[in-house]
Amino acid sequence: MNITVRKARVEDAPEAVETLRRSIIELCIADHGNSSEALKGWLANKTEPQWRDWSARPDVSVFVAELDGAVRGVGLIAHTGEIRLNYVHPQARLRGISRALLSAMEDEARRQGLSRCVLESTQTALRFYRANGYRPQSDENEFLLARDL
Repeated sequence: MNITVRKARVEDAPEAVETLRRSIIELCIADHGNSSEALKGWLANKTEPQWRDWSARPDVSVFVAELDGAVRGVGLIAHTGEIRLNYVHPQARLRGISRALLSAMEDEARRQGLSRCVLESTQTALRFYRANGYRPQSDENEFLLARDL
């Protein structure tokens, strides 16, 4: 098992979009409850045209994690320090991919001169982020998390 995290490329679109969509559909059931309306909204921008847009934007950094040469994780961090994507292909979960992506995004935040990362967690990922040092930013919303770098 060999995990490699690198900056994403436009040509990663098919595997990356499949990873995003399958992760949401298959792993985030606690969040969408198999509601077709919830899934429709969540998946609406998980498309190859959107991937091309994300890949070209100067205000974000997009990463992929490859496991044995196949894209099995996707991460996106805005240059404000907001982590917007951290998804793993269902066939590759629990192998350290989310942690590797999180580390790469935190390193990118440091390169951008930032001292903090923020995110809005799903129910599915809440325990993972808390285990990695992210803490709620208010008593009103346990899903809005931040971590000093």
